[in-house]
Amino acid sequence: MKPVLSVEIAGVKFNNPIMTASGCSGYGEELADIYPLSILGALVTKTITPEPREGHPPPRTAETDSGMLNAIGLANVGIERFVSEKIPFLKKQTTKIIVNVGGKTIKEYVELCARLNDQDCIDMIELNLGCPNVSEGGMQFGSDPKMTERVLKEAIAVCSIPIIAKLTPNVTDVRVTARAAEQGGASALSLINTLVGMSVDHETWQSRLTFNRGGLSGPAVKPVALAQVDAVYSAVKIPIIGIGGISNYADVIEFLLVGATAVQIGTALFVEPDAPILIMRELSAYMKRKKISHVTDMIGKIRKF
Repeated sequence: MKPVLSVEIAGVKFNNPIMTASGCSGYGEELADIYPLSILGALVTKTITPEPREGHPPPRTAETDSGMLNAIGLANVGIERFVSEKIPFLKKQTTKIIVNVGGKTIKEYVELCARLNDQDCIDMIELNLGCPNVSEGGMQFGSDPKMTERVLKEAIAVCSIPIIAKLTPNVTDVRVTARAAEQGGASALSLINTLVGMSVDHETWQSRLTFNRGGLSGPAVKPVALAQVDAVYSAVKIPIIGIGGISNYADVIEFLLVGATAVQIGTALFVEPDAPILIMRELSAYMKRKKISHVTDMIGKIRKF
């Protein structure tokens, strides 16, 4: 019997648990040139802000051991151009669409959610509450539990689309902010966002990023991400989308075992854009070999000492 890969989050049914991570495939057009987006469980757009942003000047990415740093600075076309230029493309896709949004103030988050609420092609909205490479907003909302709860409550009040809270790992105890997001009405959580890091050229003594600090992603962060998903799984009742260093089917299984219902693939897409295809093929083969009928049978089933 063919293994079932479908999952459900907040009433939204996904064909499989593999999503893209925000910022790693733009608005989907480039990825659609490689394979049909219907292959994905969901496409997650890059962060949309109220006004267009050019982001930080280059250099704004740097390779690290087992990962990369980015200080893109949330470069994007802004909400009006997103609606007029990107939504028509997204409406043609048969995969689920999740739009990531970010703001400098609670008012901006609320306005973005209200503006997107009447777009019927959007299945979920992901609030970016933990970007470490902007000077305003970003982690300020994800590191203060009261602020986290408040921004969720106010966004949900103007938006009927299920909202995901994307949490920062750069806190003392991620369970506290996870509970605050749940209390605020989040339909699901996604974690982790990138870790704060920096890189210096020892020959020139120059920082490798113009913003000096950036978000660390890639395989290097996976152990941290697994630990935080594991901690949050026992602290909340809403679904979790795991993010952090996922590049193969084994990584996906590890995140499912510690409590994730779905996963997002980010940095790996820069190296292997068609990684989701191979991952799903090998995930299905693994399930057949282990005689696992449904992918959800693995969620939270880690065997701890």
